[in-house]
Amino acid sequence: MHIKISIDLKSLSLNRVIRAFILADLLLWGGWGLIGPIFALFVVERIPGAGLVAVGSAAGIYWIVKSLVQIPVAIFLDRREGERDDFFVLVASLILVGFTAMAFLLVRSVGGLFLVTFLQAVAFAFYTPSWSALFSRHLDKDHCAFDWSLDSTSIGFASGATAFLGAALARIFGFPIVFILASALAFAGALLLLAVPNLVLPKPVRKSEQPFLRDHLPGEVQK
Repeated sequence: MHIKISIDLKSLSLNRVIRAFILADLLLWGGWGLIGPIFALFVVERIPGAGLVAVGSAAGIYWIVKSLVQIPVAIFLDRREGERDDFFVLVASLILVGFTAMAFLLVRSVGGLFLVTFLQAVAFAFYTPSWSALFSRHLDKDHCAFDWSLDSTSIGFASGATAFLGAALARIFGFPIVFILASALAFAGALLLLAVPNLVLPKPVRKSEQPFLRDHLPGEVQK
């Protein structure tokens, strides 16, 4: 028995909003993929008095704060009509992520490490619901699963590649270059989204013209 699977690649084309958001997500997580493999070593070697307990505590602070903050942020965004709030919260979160990556280079104490980690958690707590809300609204109606899977696959490959690259760069050039690149990639993601705001924030039209949609529905975005 033969099973034939036919895939029409043309039917899997992405609309412009989804492409932009996948690329922004890839830039962000690719940048933090640079930091992941060397973060514990960076903390132990560069911050006076820091050890494995400090590394574990920082990880705990990040996940607890992010988990607590992102729920009220999501509720707030859901209650706001339209996409304007989601869009600007998303851009602001990417900018804050970029600054926190650079801020780690300025940390000189365990307390400072915890403070920057707290800010990092807040930044990602704002990023997660705002990105997810916008991405969900603009999914291609005929292949939503493909859109989500493509995003997951792209950041998976990016994180894997940058994990190796981050460790190599830190060994050759030192820790600062890794955090600087992570910061630059987060800022690049923000600039990317700011370059195409009309895809998410359509310009208002006159009353005499057809009313514009506050939220694009899947399939309604020009490809």
